[in-house]
Amino acid sequence: MDCYTANWDPLGEAAYYRKLDLYTMGWNLREDLRDCLVAAAPYGGPIALLKNKKEKSPSSRPPLEIYTASGVLLASIPWKNCPAVHLGWTTSEDLLCIQEDGSVLVYSLFCEFKRRFSMGNEVLQNHVLEAKVFHTEYGTGVAILTGAHRFTIATNVEDLKLRRLPQVPGVQKPPSCWAVLCQERVTVLLVAVGQELYLLDNTTCSPVTLPGLSPHAGSFLRMAVSFNYRFLALFTDTGYTWMGKSNLKEKLGESICEFRAPPKQMVWCTRSRSKQRAVVMAWERRLLVAGDAEQCIQYPLDEDSYLVPELDGVRIFSRSTHEFLHEIPEASQEVFKIASMAPGALLLEAQKEYEKESQKADEYLREIKDQNLLPEAVEQCIRAASYEHEPEIQKSLLRAASFGKCFIDKFPPERFVETCRDLRVLNAIRDYQIGIPLSFDQYTQVTTEVLLDRLVLRRLYPIAIKICEYLRLSEFQGISRILAHWACYKVQQKDKSDEEVAQAINQKLGDTPGISYSEIAARAYECGRAELAIKLLEYEPRSGKQVPLLLKMKRSQLALSKAIESGDTDLVYTVVLHLKNELNRGAFFMTLQNQPVALSLYRQFCKYQELDTLKDLYNQDDDHQELGNFHVRASYASDKQIDGRVASLQNAVDEYYKAKNEFAAKATEDQIKLLRSQRRLQADFDKPYLDESLHDTVYNLILEGNHKRAEQFYRDFKIPDKRFWWLKISALAEQGDWEELEKFSKSKKSPIGYLPFVEISMKHHNCYEAKKYAPRVAPEQRVKAFLLVGDLSQASDAAIERKNEAEMNLILSKCTAAADASVVAKINLAKAQLGKK
Repeated sequence: MDCYTANWDPLGEAAYYRKLDLYTMGWNLREDLRDCLVAAAPYGGPIALLKNKKEKSPSSRPPLEIYTASGVLLASIPWKNCPAVHLGWTTSEDLLCIQEDGSVLVYSLFCEFKRRFSMGNEVLQNHVLEAKVFHTEYGTGVAILTGAHRFTIATNVEDLKLRRLPQVPGVQKPPSCWAVLCQERVTVLLVAVGQELYLLDNTTCSPVTLPGLSPHAGSFLRMAVSFNYRFLALFTDTGYTWMGKSNLKEKLGESICEFRAPPKQMVWCTRSRSKQRAVVMAWERRLLVAGDAEQCIQYPLDEDSYLVPELDGVRIFSRSTHEFLHEIPEASQEVFKIASMAPGALLLEAQKEYEKESQKADEYLREIKDQNLLPEAVEQCIRAASYEHEPEIQKSLLRAASFGKCFIDKFPPERFVETCRDLRVLNAIRDYQIGIPLSFDQYTQVTTEVLLDRLVLRRLYPIAIKICEYLRLSEFQGISRILAHWACYKVQQKDKSDEEVAQAINQKLGDTPGISYSEIAARAYECGRAELAIKLLEYEPRSGKQVPLLLKMKRSQLALSKAIESGDTDLVYTVVLHLKNELNRGAFFMTLQNQPVALSLYRQFCKYQELDTLKDLYNQDDDHQELGNFHVRASYASDKQIDGRVASLQNAVDEYYKAKNEFAAKATEDQIKLLRSQRRLQADFDKPYLDESLHDTVYNLILEGNHKRAEQFYRDFKIPDKRFWWLKISALAEQGDWEELEKFSKSKKSPIGYLPFVEISMKHHNCYEAKKYAPRVAPEQRVKAFLLVGDLSQASDAAIERKNEAEMNLILSKCTAAADASVVAKINLAKAQLGKK
């Protein structure tokens, strides 16, 4: 703390820069970085190295190695492919290896090959001279310069759409430098050819002039775009550096240095609310930080180094060290600047004196409180602590903030608590073994969820779970996702048996909410461990997740059993139809025989979709009853002629006899006879009779006056007398043939009595005819008949004759005092006489 500002270097009047030691690198590189293709992912990401293959021997296979930011080896594989031109990382930390032939290989963090894609035939024919990997709001993109001096670009490697940009006019050799810019959400290229600059978009190549560019600038040798693509810097062969906005409309500053050779690397070093944005340039043994100031900052380089631009600075690593160069944040300047009288600096001193039990602590506090700056002092200490990498300095600043809070009424604690929490997380992941040197600003940008994803991607499950527990993230947000990923990793390890792995996963995961055993099983199947996948599916409670994977694994029988157990008919249908397409007909039917539920559901399906298959199923089972039913349905469901329908019904008769169902057989034979009789009627009278019921056929024949034919049907089909009489009197009444109706009533004794004649006549409003039949009605129904025709007098006589008091009361209820006085008197007299007895 006493020499805290010793490594501060001023740039201009208001800004200071410093280099922080992050790690002493743990790798033991046999080559210099200059002899390797190097790619470092942003946000403290991994480092990929691929030695340039200078040897022509085919047996020479340089390794592709991936390290953490602290130099711990993650994975290594021998490079067996075409020579690589460029390496780069995607936003999801997949490694892109761009080869000379234009193919791009995608590897995981552990050198696991994921996929390959090509940048097009033109790139294949002309080869790749240079390549760049860039990041925009659309995703990770790739830009290629071919041997024909043409550019091809893809703005998103996950949704590959290649664009061939226009040619730069008059170019005979490769451009001296070029860069990818993002202007108004459009990706363009800025290309330098000597002292000329060209802007390439989808359709045009336009010359551009930089605002405020010195006329003695010279030829452009290097370009650098800032981390957020908002700023641009260009270095020329006169040592001149132009800095401005990437829209090429505003100049921010310029700088001149003593170096004329192009720097090996040039990157921006800037942050939000920066007081002095700077460009960092690296030569063989010199690092230069240039801003809009006369003086630059120079650092000696003992080893070949590599620059990695970050959101708020630049990471610099070599064979032995890893450092972070950044602008000192304003809060840190206020607190630590020599002779600072800022409230944060005074509060830090007050806390130190308080620990010494010195009265100076009270003096410092009074000075801050007299200016009403104590809340600001606490905020400055909290902010300054968040920017520090050393835990001891963090603690000192947070103790000062906590000390100051004690003298403030109702100071909101959230900011202090969150900063303490976030710093503890950052200190944990900055550990050498983990090697993710995120700054506070970077952590805020990537969010906790992304950090957890990256820890899981590195298979650092314990620390990821600890962070979830410490931050009290919900199960679904954190721990369940981590455990699921752990399980997917576990199934790839082949040093244990399937049973052991399945039990270990289940013991660890149990019934954790958000865990999908089917996803883990799918991963096991992808790794060639089908039996393990089946064992894992036993722990999956949702059949809808089990069945699709079992079908994919060709375990259809097991899938069918699981679907039936679930009780989900849709799921059973899915499996059955899959089996139908997968197996031959015989094997399919035999499979269904062993699963009655599936067989029943498939029959239901066939009834509506596949009648021929249904027939085959019944034949296979010798189910003659259902075969008979099938033939009956077929006779009515088809558009066959009458002979075809009769033939179907005859087949049904045969099947019913085989099933020993004589009733169904006789009924079907009667139906055949009816169809044939109806066909004859249709031929004789040229009227539609087919498909009418026997009842309707006889009824219509009577209506049309074909009484002999109706009686023939009555005899042939043995229609019961009562039914036939009802049919005939109804039809004759509807036809209005009252003479025939009277004749029919006298033909023989009516099996249904004569009350129906009265009722049917009244139904058709013919009271005259109804009165003819009322006296013929049986005594027990005669009162009702006379009441229907409205003859109260005869009704009363019938009731008195039967001595039925209930009927007398019914008649009285129908009488009116004036019109029916005689009837009333007669009934009352009869009731009186009955009462005496």
